Amino acid sequence: QVQLVESGGGLVQAGGSLRLSCAPSRSIFSLYAMGWYRQAPGKQRELVATLRSGGITNYADSVKGRFTISRDNAKNTVYLQMSSLKPEDTAVYYCNAQESAIPTILNYWGQGTQVTVSS
Repeated sequence: QVQLVESGGGLVQAGGSLRLSCAPSRSIFSLYAMGWYRQAPGKQRELVATLRSGGITNYADSVKGRFTISRDNAKNTVYLQMSSLKPEDTAVYYCNAQESAIPTILNYWGQGTQVTVSS
């Protein structure tokens, strides 16, 4: 089991910035990948950004060039820096951790943090 503690959501005006944090209960390096997903009202949960243990990142097209996923090894924390925020970025953001359990991958989720972008 991996517990994920998120922080950093809030209300911001369009064009502003926010940084989300996610601290897993185990070392980041013991995990296959970590990432951020979001779910807006009435919509399915969607991938925002992922970061594999080897450093490979992946972003949704809608956030490329505006959001950056990173990690601080010393703090065992993953961040999502969000810039140039748009009203359509409004959603509950969930931290995700993936653990390799061959032949499958286990997924763990944080409690979610609300991000609201006003126009």
